[in-house]
Amino acid sequence: MAKVSYYTQEGYNKLKQELEQLKTVERPHVIKQIAEARDKGDLSENAEYDAAKEAQGMLEMRIAKLEDTLATARVMDASQLDNSKVLILSTVRIKNKQNGRESKYTLVAQNEADIAKGKISVDSPIGKGLLGKAVGDVADINVPNGVMHFDILEITRE
Repeated sequence: MAKVSYYTQEGYNKLKQELEQLKTVERPHVIKQIAEARDKGDLSENAEYDAAKEAQGMLEMRIAKLEDTLATARVMDASQLDNSKVLILSTVRIKNKQNGRESKYTLVAQNEADIAKGKISVDSPIGKGLLGKAVGDVADINVPNGVMHFDILEITRE
C-alpha cells in the first residue's frame, strides 16, 4: 500500500498545477520535438530523436510520480489539529540548549519543505525529533554532527 502524504491546501494545489502544466504544455511540446526529429530521416543516427525520446521518458516518469503522489495525498486542515503537541502543520518555536538560539519552524510534507521560509519536512531529522513533543519538553535529536537538544517553547497553527 502506498504511503499517505499530508499537505497544506497550498502545497496540494501546487502539485496539481505542476501536473496540469506537464500534461497540457510540456507533453505536447515533447511530442512535437519527436515528430520533427523523426521527419529528419534515419532514426538510427538521429541524436535529436534520441534526445527527444529521452526527454519524453523523463517527463512521463515525472507525471507518473506526481499522479501517484496526488493519489495518496491528504489535505490537512490546521484548525482541526491538536495544539498541545507537535504535529504536521505545527509551527514550533524552539530554543537550542547548546547556543541559546531560538528558531521557529513549520512542519510540512517533504515536497513543501523550504528552509528559507521556515518550513521543514516532518521526515527530516529535526522534524522527526519534534513530532509528538509538547511545550516544556526537550527534544534530543540525532543529527550528522551528534545530538542536539531543543526546548519546545511554543506550538501554534498558522
